[in-house]
Amino acid sequence: MRLTVLVPGGSGQLGRDFAALASDSVDVIAPGSAELDVTATGQVLAAVGALADRARETGSAPVVVNAAAYTAVDAAETDEDRAFAVNADGPRVLAAACASRRVPLIHVSTDYVFAGDASTPYEPLDELGPRTAYGRTKAAGEDAVLGSGASSWVVRAGWLYGHTGSNFVKTMTALESSRPELSVVDDQIGGPTWTADLAAGLLELASRVAAGDGPERRILHCANTGSVSWCGFAKAIFSRLGADPSRVHPCTTEEFPRPAPRPAYSVLSPASWQEAWLTPLRPWEEALDAYFKARSVPA
Repeated sequence: MRLTVLVPGGSGQLGRDFAALASDSVDVIAPGSAELDVTATGQVLAAVGALADRARETGSAPVVVNAAAYTAVDAAETDEDRAFAVNADGPRVLAAACASRRVPLIHVSTDYVFAGDASTPYEPLDELGPRTAYGRTKAAGEDAVLGSGASSWVVRAGWLYGHTGSNFVKTMTALESSRPELSVVDDQIGGPTWTADLAAGLLELASRVAAGDGPERRILHCANTGSVSWCGFAKAIFSRLGADPSRVHPCTTEEFPRPAPRPAYSVLSPASWQEAWLTPLRPWEEALDAYFKARSVPA
């Protein structure tokens, strides 16, 4: 089955990796926020309408994968209205447009919807308890999508990194070449996920949804498997850069305060993804190896 996929947020690291999956059987339309503002009702209605028309003309199946988000976690603490507009109002408008044109919607969400005080990986139906403006607005976006009447799925992921945009891997890579030593928080645990792997998982889900075989469960977790602290992740990055991991020293959250509190534990269980008969993502260590291998290949 041929797919035509609209990816709002197409200029972000996830959107760009999804766009790279375009092929003879997958047509990807990936507008950035300058081209498609998800908070602008008229623009959203026009974009979803154009998607449905294009799919009909080409004999393909239309799907929307929403990668648009306000992700500045610290800035959101003093800019919650804007974060809510993008993370909650935007998905609500997008879901309404999808419902009106009978286009399925896959909405990408985050581990920040949880309180972050668990000791075992979070399952999709675990109680939410966001402790940041970012998390609250993303949780509101989930509610808006699932309550819209659209044929919709929410996919949560966390600790994302890719070759574009700002992320922890790129930050550590820059610091490795500029600092002899650095301290990184060691009491926050999560699951790093390469956006290229997440994009591939979302495309697989989109193919299932377009074929009318979408999972019965409407909230799924998709992440590279395993867990690590930020400090352990930094050491792994240094190792792959050929640098001495001992240059990275552990510190506590209290020693590195941020405007928005970070979850102490935000690992997402991959069980729901596997139970939906979707291809499990590889371990985070293997994904990081692949990231650096791809990074070294000339464009």
